Amino acid sequence: MYWRVEGSLLELTTVRPIGFFTWNAQTFAERWVRRGLVLLMALLRPFLYVANRVFATRVVHTVLRGISCDRLDLLGEEYFHYKLKPYLKPDGIQALSSLVSSGRNVVLVSQGLDHVMRPLARHLGVKWLIANRLEFRDGIGTGRILDPVVRPRGLFARITGTGPDGRRTAEKLVRDLGLGGVRELRMAVVAAERQTRDLERPIVHFDDDRRLEPLSIRKALAGKHVMLIGVTGFIGKVWLVNALMDLPEIGRIYLLIRRQKSNPAQKRFEKLVEESPVFDPLYERYGSDLPRFLQERVEVVEGDVSQPGLGLAPEKSEDLREKLDLIINSSGLTDFNPDLREALSANVDATLHVLDVVRASNHAGLVHLSTCYVAGTRDGRVSETLRPNYTPIGLPDFDVEAECRSLHEFVEQAERKAESAEVTEELRRQALSKEHAAKDLQGAALDNQIRKNRVRWLREYLTEAGKKRANELGWPNTYTLSKSLAESLIYRYGAGLPIAVVRPAIVETSVEKPFLGWNEGINTSASLSYLLGTSFRQLPSNERKRLDIIPVDSVCQGMTLIAGAVIERRNDPVYQLATSATNPCDMRRSIELTSLAHRKHYRAQEGLEYWLRLRLDAISVSKERYQRMSAPAQKAIIKSIQRVMAPLPLRKTPLARTERSLERVEKLIELFEPFILLNEHDFVADNVEKLSHALVEEEKADFGYNTRSLDWWEYWINIHIPALRKWTYPLIEGRPLEARPSRNLHFAEENGEIAQTGTNGGTWRYS
Repeated sequence: MYWRVEGSLLELTTVRPIGFFTWNAQTFAERWVRRGLVLLMALLRPFLYVANRVFATRVVHTVLRGISCDRLDLLGEEYFHYKLKPYLKPDGIQALSSLVSSGRNVVLVSQGLDHVMRPLARHLGVKWLIANRLEFRDGIGTGRILDPVVRPRGLFARITGTGPDGRRTAEKLVRDLGLGGVRELRMAVVAAERQTRDLERPIVHFDDDRRLEPLSIRKALAGKHVMLIGVTGFIGKVWLVNALMDLPEIGRIYLLIRRQKSNPAQKRFEKLVEESPVFDPLYERYGSDLPRFLQERVEVVEGDVSQPGLGLAPEKSEDLREKLDLIINSSGLTDFNPDLREALSANVDATLHVLDVVRASNHAGLVHLSTCYVAGTRDGRVSETLRPNYTPIGLPDFDVEAECRSLHEFVEQAERKAESAEVTEELRRQALSKEHAAKDLQGAALDNQIRKNRVRWLREYLTEAGKKRANELGWPNTYTLSKSLAESLIYRYGAGLPIAVVRPAIVETSVEKPFLGWNEGINTSASLSYLLGTSFRQLPSNERKRLDIIPVDSVCQGMTLIAGAVIERRNDPVYQLATSATNPCDMRRSIELTSLAHRKHYRAQEGLEYWLRLRLDAISVSKERYQRMSAPAQKAIIKSIQRVMAPLPLRKTPLARTERSLERVEKLIELFEPFILLNEHDFVADNVEKLSHALVEEEKADFGYNTRSLDWWEYWINIHIPALRKWTYPLIEGRPLEARPSRNLHFAEENGEIAQTGTNGGTWRYS
């Protein structure tokens, strides 16, 4: 059943092309040129339609040349929601809804672009449509309309087609549209849903028949005892909740949690369960019975991964040595440039301690989380290979053990230097020279200030030293240096052990589990996307570089797959969980999608500020243009003004705050340059796809790994940026997160008594 849209569902007589929205282009000049072309087309349009309606339709849409498909999809939604939807005729909607409910295959037909008609079709529940479609190359419109062209209705259509019934026979539509026949009409029908790419590749194994066997995750993990290290982290919490939801067969999960001063590990976990939204699905399933369920399935073990033997009590260590089948180490320090002491302790020494436990165990395997960016400052495809003594610059005589010893010795020397008389005297001068409460202090008060300054000096000294050493060896920061050192140690000391190194890319918002749109913390894309929602609009980046984003639930599904493979002893040494090689999204598109997501939010708000913000586009620029026209240049201008104003009797100029903000922007851009401007990485992710391909059919829905079908438009605009706006942007702005209902749970104390705990529903803080 074909249903002609114009005049039947709308009070308006036509669905106009949405070209007039596209003045929101990348540069100021392009905007005004495009607006001029749109105005010219509006003037010429009546005359062109009189001459030839098909030719006129083609000419009118040439103004869309250079506009991305992503932008047109969002503007089409806006046009429908704000311009067309208020004018839908109730009689036409009722008639069409009756046909859809009856099971008839309804096809909407319109001269409008499919970008406008798809939101209308979804609103009406229609699955098929015939509309004009633009040609796109690499996601950018060429200005050409694909055949067949749906020409506008005739001169008297306004009079003859104003009724609510828009049904048309195929023969009549063929005549109206000037098509060659019914067959051509049927070939013009396209799906109303957005088309997403889901490419499947054949999987071929040349070297190992073992990997051809079907893999059952439920069977592999049934009754197994698993220790999770790092449950308080972003990935650790999600993996735990997903495992408890999807794997009722698993034996027992041990959670290694460090004691915090007077706060024992058990209390930390209980607080996590009470307050973190990630446990909402479990609470919805079990309600007040959740504590009992957790006590049956989960055991909290107090320890410290940075200590030998994981800081476990001897009797507990012996017990776990006999029981453990698998250790999942998702712990680690993820700050890019932390204090070198902390980086070595959390990311290097801790790995050695975990290896010692695996080696001493009877049969435990290890899944160790690293990062794709151990590749460092290099370009090209990054294979799934564990290399001994690796450095990105290819240092021939590099030895990982010697490097670790050297770094530890440097830390010891720095600690001695911090206590030296020379540094102490410098810290004393700093304390006495500052214009704050420490000025003119003496005795114990002065000593206390010097002690604080010494702690700060040592931290800054070791932070800069770690960053400098990382850059010398070819890594962008201390984090990637420490993670790579850990991998080299695994290669050396883990030989012959059932170990899989898992390298995720940039882990971001979930698409399904534990629920749609879960994120936490301030990470790479959160800081940059927030910045692009402000007046800052020029991001120095390489448009071709692929920003490798992967949802956290895809990472956790990959980890579960790999865990099953390790237990079955069919694992590869390295698994990369990434999208740059399988479903790439380059920086040009990432920046535009971020800008469009902000536009969608601001479009729904009221007020002059939001009206202005939605008309500002973020764009990708070169490093030179950024320095010439963005934050560095603006800061230089402000400094010049402040120098001129310095003689004036002003304690603080109004520009001081702006200067500090621009300095923070500069530091942020510098910190993230390796991820947005430098090093064009393509991370191969074949090994996890092989595991997913081997899954038994009935488990693919729950445990299958598939990032190829991710629709980046849907993910970025409707999932990721809204999640950051809810869970992360308030933290950046120093605001509390939105209030949550209190969750009162009763956990049994060790002595058998019952303790009532819960949140007050005010704010939620990350553990």
